[in-house]
Amino acid sequence: MAASNSTTCLISAALFVLLFAIMQIYKQQLAAQQSMTILGGFLGSELFVLAITAVSNFEMALFGSNFQAKLFPEVFGCLAISMFASGLVHRVCVTTCFLFSALALYFINKIANAKYAPKEVAVNFGKGKRKN
Repeated sequence: MAASNSTTCLISAALFVLLFAIMQIYKQQLAAQQSMTILGGFLGSELFVLAITAVSNFEMALFGSNFQAKLFPEVFGCLAISMFASGLVHRVCVTTCFLFSALALYFINKIANAKYAPKEVAVNFGKGKRKN
């Protein structure tokens, strides 16, 4: 059974706070090696996914289920928040967070279009039967 918009908003917001806290606790380890800074950027992109999920579900609970998140301010705001959180860990994490977040946004958009876009119906505007 699918969760409601408000429940999903609360769950994703709680996971956002938890992941942000984990990133801050392990800040030294994430900044210590090059591969760990890439992991820090990936975790930042997960923050982006959780933030955009929380914001979008909050708006859908508030304005109705047909409301959609826009590129500005929702997506850019969540991207800025996740990049800022990644910047608190290491400056390279900001770049990798942006790249991973752009990739995640592409796939989220692709999945949403496949699931929620209206289906195209082929319509024949011909004259009817053809005479030979």
